[in-house]
Amino acid sequence: MKSWFKIGLLAAAAFLLIFAVACSPKEEMKKVSLAEVTRSVFYTPQYVALAKGYFKEEGLDVELKTTWGGDKTMTALLSDSADIALVGSETSIYVYSQGASDPVINFAQLTQTDGTFLVSRDKNEQFKWDQLKGSTFLGQRKGGMPQMVGEFVLKKHGIDPHKDLELIQNIDFANIANSFASGTGDFVQLFEPTASVFEKEGKGYIVASFGEESGHVPYTTFMAKESYIKKNDATVEKFVRALYKAQQWVEKSSGEEIAEVVQPYFEDSDLETLAVVIERYKNQGSFAEKMTLTEEGWENLQNIMEEAGELPERVDYNKLVNTEIVEKVMKE
Repeated sequence: MKSWFKIGLLAAAAFLLIFAVACSPKEEMKKVSLAEVTRSVFYTPQYVALAKGYFKEEGLDVELKTTWGGDKTMTALLSDSADIALVGSETSIYVYSQGASDPVINFAQLTQTDGTFLVSRDKNEQFKWDQLKGSTFLGQRKGGMPQMVGEFVLKKHGIDPHKDLELIQNIDFANIANSFASGTGDFVQLFEPTASVFEKEGKGYIVASFGEESGHVPYTTFMAKESYIKKNDATVEKFVRALYKAQQWVEKSSGEEIAEVVQPYFEDSDLETLAVVIERYKNQGSFAEKMTLTEEGWENLQNIMEEAGELPERVDYNKLVNTEIVEKVMKE
């Protein structure tokens, strides 16, 4: 009789425990507003983190919005309409030089090379850089990383972008591709998948990679205001952990596998094109698997900015870069 009584008590206790767990309120997902500077296959690991649920595994509800341009992205971050921004590191230097009391801190690197390609209007299987002399070159926004890297590479090949060709850089970022398709320029600097789509449609032909020519540079990083990181350090750590999982998955997966995962973010691109583009970026080492913005990369960035005449002042690495979060996550 006693044994049956004990069994009954144990069963009742187990039932109450299960009931309590089932009825306990679930931990609320932490909302994070993320602004990306453009929509590009160049940011593949970010879309992998979203599509494969890595952010959700960390308890984060990440809302992604595309803000089309560095200036608009930084405005979103500074006005608190975005918590975190994915944008070129040069924007944090611009904000700092304006005397910001709450500086923008680079805390994780997504890409470590330039992500643009030189596209020619005509098919050119024997391309040489000096063929740009005397041409009309449709470049990117003045002061942005694509344009500065573009000028850096041109000068590397003995071309003065302001004397040896007609440089157009007054067209809004979102309209550059359409302007080229409408007949403006002999050459254009484009991100993927637009460059490959143009090639497939016969609107232009990829002749060179700015990423291969420029070397390692903290091209696109995740950043947030210093105050946000201090108040939400656990959230930022979870955000980085999800991204690191994505970077590792991308590193070991094929272009075809990755393309299937990220295609919902590129509905106008077919799987074959996406796979080719992703492999192209992987082969040139564009995705920053370790995600650490190095001091060498920071100095290279400022050298490129200085060469383009866009560096307002040299800023110490430790003032605008925080590697502690990434380093902690990578040690786990």
